[in-house]
Amino acid sequence: MSTTSARAATGRPAARSLRDPAYGAYRILHVGFVVLPLLMGLDKFTNALTDWPDYLAPWIVELSPFSAQTAMYAVGVIEILAGLAVAVKPRYAAYVVALWLTGIIVNLLTYSGFYDVALRDFGLLIAALALARLAAVYDRPHRHADSGTDTVRAR
Repeated sequence: MSTTSARAATGRPAARSLRDPAYGAYRILHVGFVVLPLLMGLDKFTNALTDWPDYLAPWIVELSPFSAQTAMYAVGVIEILAGLAVAVKPRYAAYVVALWLTGIIVNLLTYSGFYDVALRDFGLLIAALALARLAAVYDRPHRHADSGTDTVRAR
């Protein structure tokens, strides 16, 4: 019986065992999408891995009221917040990360010479969507404080 059908049959979340390949995949993606955005966000302030402002398409720099480096500081803050949000609630935050990655991909596709990085980020976008789908099974839904009931839409 699959984990999804186990949940539907019992009304409870699927068993959380690392022996379950789906749960193992969920944990790998969950940890990855917490740690990596945190590290990448922090690096926007140090430029230790690369010179991040060089990755901004010129049209974005022209639209921004800030310098490219200041824009990257804002990007770093957003990435740190995204990592923290995935840590707390991957069921919802993984979709936010997927949307953020879509924006990054658009930036990279409009800036010649970064198509390989855009393709890599497309792979990360797919992984973020996979995390969101797995979190629908393994992450507890939001609970109403007043009623103590889960808020889950009927499937």
